[in-house]
Amino acid sequence: QVQLVESGGGLVQAGGSLRLSCAASGSIFRINAMGWYRQAPGEQRELVAIIISGGSTNYADSVKGRFTISRDNAKNTVYLQMNSLKPEDTAVYYCQVIQTTSSRVTNTYWGQGTQVTVSS
Repeated sequence: QVQLVESGGGLVQAGGSLRLSCAASGSIFRINAMGWYRQAPGEQRELVAIIISGGSTNYADSVKGRFTISRDNAKNTVYLQMNSLKPEDTAVYYCQVIQTTSSRVTNTYWGQGTQVTVSS
């Protein structure tokens, strides 16, 4: 099993910044990708940003140019730097990790979620 611990959420004014962190621990073998999703009230969970093992990244159109995802492989930690925050960025943000085990089984793990609230 892999455990994910998120931190960094909170309340910020529009135009402000926050940095989310997600540290993975436990039975880590080979992490294929680490990413961030978010879910606003009454909405479906959506991809915000993802970084794969080779370092390639992908972002939702709504956050391009404002959010940056990065990863510290030595710490098995993924970060999401969020700048120029808008009220519509308000949501619970979830960390996701996809890894392949030594038995070549691919598993997906989710963090507990961290609330981000942007006031206008």
